[in-house]
Amino acid sequence: MSDADETVERAMALVEESFIAGTGPGGQNVNKVATAVQLRLNVFALKLQPQVFARLKALAGSRMTASGEIVLTARRYRTQEANRTDARERLADMIRKAHEAPPKRARTRLNRVGKEARIKAKKSRGAIKANRGKVDW
Repeated sequence: MSDADETVERAMALVEESFIAGTGPGGQNVNKVATAVQLRLNVFALKLQPQVFARLKALAGSRMTASGEIVLTARRYRTQEANRTDARERLADMIRKAHEAPPKRARTRLNRVGKEARIKAKKSRGAIKANRGKVDW
């Protein structure tokens, strides 16, 4: 079992759910039944590594509060259970993506011809700009 899967399991154990009146599909039923789900997860309780925490914070964006809680609302479906599953899957995906390290960027190397071409282009742009300005009659 990977580190991401363990974190997802811990997160699902720590998540707090509340059901709220949802908008969207459901007809008159939407006014009577609380089908939308709001998940709250305290990220600090997961004890993540600093780089994973930083990536999770970036992924969560405005869904993360100042106190370190991720708040996800799911109201896409008409049933409580479908919204609950949707919210939990979205949270699990977010945590798994936070565990993926971005690929290392390979430094590009410029050859001699490329350097000369760049300098030549800079000089010609500089000459064009030097010729601008007030004309002295």
